[in-house]
Amino acid sequence: MKIIMIGMVAFLFSLNIQAQKKNVKTEVKTNITTVKDSDGKKSVIQTKEIEEVQTIELKDADSKVLNKDIKESPVEVTATTKITENGVTKVISVDRSAYYELDGKKYKVASDNNGYIMFNPNGEKSAVLRKTSNNNYIYKAKDKTSYGHFNADGNLVLETYDENTDTITITTYIITK
Repeated sequence: MKIIMIGMVAFLFSLNIQAQKKNVKTEVKTNITTVKDSDGKKSVIQTKEIEEVQTIELKDADSKVLNKDIKESPVEVTATTKITENGVTKVISVDRSAYYELDGKKYKVASDNNGYIMFNPNGEKSAVLRKTSNNNYIYKAKDKTSYGHFNADGNLVLETYDENTDTITITTYIITK
């Protein structure tokens, strides 16, 4: 009798666990680029994983109807990019590599092992962007250090402190599409 009761309780708990499911869709895309040059073959493996999670909610959860309708609930989308180059794997939440424009000049921002590198219109390295713990960036050029972030439009916003005037100057690099 005791074994039957324990079996029934375990069965009921397993039903409760199964009823609270999430709708999960995962998509993985892998892009392998191989470049041959005088040093040999170099491969860059870019893996992008997109996960969509939606909790299942019922419209009338308290009703006694057997077949219940599903209520629309928000979908949480998480995209993670892993880039493996020369045996080093780097995880990027959002890749900000693109061309940005300031005062009519185009600047290239390219990903590297520690963050990003900014190139001036001539193609020369002009600055580095290093990610901080609070998801912002430190912008370091030859004569300037700034605090930066990417806004909702994808633009690079730099905030620079000026000691002489005791003010903060905001510079916005507009992303070109």
